[in-house]
Amino acid sequence: MGLDLRITDMAGARPEHSAVIVNFVSAIREQLFQSTCYVFSDNVQYKWNTKDGEEKIVIPDASINCRVKARKGNSFFDIPRFVMEVLSPSTEQYDRGEKMELYRQQEVDEYWIVDWEERKVEIYNLDYDEKQEPQYYLWKVVTEKNKEDLKIVHFQNLQITFEKLFAEIDLV
Repeated sequence: MGLDLRITDMAGARPEHSAVIVNFVSAIREQLFQSTCYVFSDNVQYKWNTKDGEEKIVIPDASINCRVKARKGNSFFDIPRFVMEVLSPSTEQYDRGEKMELYRQQEVDEYWIVDWEERKVEIYNLDYDEKQEPQYYLWKVVTEKNKEDLKIVHFQNLQITFEKLFAEIDLV
């Protein structure tokens, strides 16, 4: 029996990219301790079917999931309520395009796009248009100038500051 193996050279994430994920997950995990919701870093995947019936697998940089019973191994089949993607040059187009569209179709309530280089957070909120189709609307862009506006819209009791999210990225 032969194996058809293919080695692919994939660039790893920059340390700053990972630092933002770790900062978010560590801050939120403490607040969710012993609740029914969990925060996950980029080590879990979600398997969903698109409207066309095609199976898609995504691995968000961070997610908050309150429906963790529907899973097999490291794959969840239900929808998280929150997803965060940290931009990198190799994934920005995918994060803003196909991935965002898949999150919209699956009706993920809130989607953050974090640009660690610009120190900017785009917060998208899911709502429904006049045809009752789910749509993402840009709720707020948070930068150093309006950093006090940083909040997780669908989890009002969870707190993360702008400083905490971007802590120590200059040191790595």
